[in-house]
Amino acid sequence: MHREQISRIAHAEHPIKSPLDDDSVRRLLERGLTRGDERVLDLGCGGGEWLLRALATRPGVRAEGVDISEDALDQAAAAARDLGVQDRLVLHHRKAEEFVSEEPFDVVLSFGAAHAFGGLLPTLAAARRYLAPGGCVLIGDGFWEHPPSQDAVEMLGNFVDLATTVDRVVADGWTPVDGHVSTRQELDDYEWACWGSLAAWALDHADHPDSAQVLETATVRRAEWLRAYRDTWGFVSLVLRRTPDSA
Repeated sequence: MHREQISRIAHAEHPIKSPLDDDSVRRLLERGLTRGDERVLDLGCGGGEWLLRALATRPGVRAEGVDISEDALDQAAAAARDLGVQDRLVLHHRKAEEFVSEEPFDVVLSFGAAHAFGGLLPTLAAARRYLAPGGCVLIGDGFWEHPPSQDAVEMLGNFVDLATTVDRVVADGWTPVDGHVSTRQELDDYEWACWGSLAAWALDHADHPDSAQVLETATVRRAEWLRAYRDTWGFVSLVLRRTPDSA
């Protein structure tokens, strides 16, 4: 089964592809969309869940999403039609780092997509190109809550601790105006939802030729989480504005 199909099944019960619950997503959007008429860009939007929630609750918002997955963009477009917000959403099928816009955006989003740019700071550098004066960036990425094992680093990447993560962001010319560290509940709910959805699909489609592969993927990923990184990895969401000297 294709990687995109596996991801879609895994996130069926957790459409926000980050360890954040609905209240956290709502509060972060409220912090970023203070006027209600912003132009919003999501770099690596996937199925567009952040944008769809913003559009559904704020009739004055206009949004654009960029992603390399045509399947995910089709899913976002269908959801936008169902919500009646399709006239305020533009979707771009391309690599996020290759996106070009003639007009800036009031809010730039990027959650769990830093790998596409090569890390958190390169993602912020990309966001800076599109950000209007006085605008803000809503971004989410991982950090090490405790020193990781080598296996964890190989699985998830070269993160640093939370304080160092924020220090690097500040040194890069950004001022945090709000933030959220995902709780143990949010982290666990996300992992259980992803690997549980995969396992349930495999059991419900036992005659499917990919059933065994999907079940094995769920089993391996669940074990990696529980044994390699559950006690060490965390996720931070930041609301950032440009520091004046860097604007």
